[in-house]
Amino acid sequence: MKISRPVASLIAAIALSLALSACSPTVSLEPAADANNPGCADVIVRLPDVVDGQERRTTNAQSTAAWGNPAAIILRCGIEPVEISTLPCVTASGVDWLVDESAKPSYRFISYARTPALEVIVDSEKAVGVNTLDSIAFAVMSIEATKNCLG
Repeated sequence: MKISRPVASLIAAIALSLALSACSPTVSLEPAADANNPGCADVIVRLPDVVDGQERRTTNAQSTAAWGNPAAIILRCGIEPVEISTLPCVTASGVDWLVDESAKPSYRFISYARTPALEVIVDSEKAVGVNTLDSIAFAVMSIEATKNCLG
């Protein structure tokens, strides 16, 4: 049986897609409570394909993203907004972040005074936090800040 050129091309494309997806399985994450907030959609569509040299991966939860294989950077949008905290606050490319160092060498960055809020978890043995925050700043700025870090 002879296969037509378009069908053969389709079969080849499907085989290539399956082979590539086998190299980088889907990252399993839990969505945040407010993951369906339209602001999260605005962020997710603006995220870059590469962050600090790490390629973006497919995730299985709404309003999430991951980069690296294994995942070195995890992002979840729709967490509870934070405007008061004892955590240190830093600014990267115009976006304020609270820094949670309690799980070193993984660092958790929480967007400050933005609704919906985001968390970004960076494995500092595979990626650099400030490079990560700089890379995603454009996307995060689609959510307006209600105030800035002090000091």
